Amino acid sequence: MLKPNEDAYGREMMDWLKGQGSNEIIERDDGYIDVGQQGLAIYFLPFNKWPKYERQALRFAIGRVLDIGCGPGRCAIYLQEKGHDVLGIDLSPMAIKVAKKRGLKHTKVMSITQISKRLGIFDTILMYGNNFGLFGNHDRCKRLLKRFHKMTSDNARIIAESGNPYKTKEPAHLWYHKQNFQKGRMGGQVRIRVRYKKMKTPYFDYLLVSPNEMKDLLKGTGWKLSKIFDSGTFPYTVVIEKE
Repeated sequence: MLKPNEDAYGREMMDWLKGQGSNEIIERDDGYIDVGQQGLAIYFLPFNKWPKYERQALRFAIGRVLDIGCGPGRCAIYLQEKGHDVLGIDLSPMAIKVAKKRGLKHTKVMSITQISKRLGIFDTILMYGNNFGLFGNHDRCKRLLKRFHKMTSDNARIIAESGNPYKTKEPAHLWYHKQNFQKGRMGGQVRIRVRYKKMKTPYFDYLLVSPNEMKDLLKGTGWKLSKIFDSGTFPYTVVIEKE
């Protein structure tokens, strides 16, 4: 569990909920800083304001839903209102507090690696907000996908969002990809942390993949890529089904 002075992500969400606007600041381990241009409003938008590629994929949600990295509950609350039984999990205690304040009924503070059959059986696993990245790296992704296969129903699907890291001309990103390949890492395996005021999360690995890389990661896990909804730029959503 994150310590209070490490929960930068959750604190910025709580402050936004209280009407204190801010920007999201992501720091990569090579010193590259990215500041969100839309503030944190994107985490609180109603469904009809979401990008088309997100709305298209989410319509494939069925049954009981596990929302991994639910944050302030944007997706989980929407699906709950549609009649789904939704469990939202997040490593950030403050983000979970925000989600509960906004009406999400079932929540747990936990990381993706703590997910197990003890949570029950799910029909949909949701990983929005680029949260396919929470798999972290190649080996952990394979391992967790196999675990998810065992704790989901026969017709279950994973609905996820990622970003194609190679859709860039930014020299700093191209250099980072090259360094990753030289270290035996995937090109889009970034090590980042969230900063807010004087708070900062620990660094963590976040895995950005192209659609072709995602297909390779799914091999041998019991899952297959079924549908892709492309934004035309960096992000895209997918529906992943059992083989």
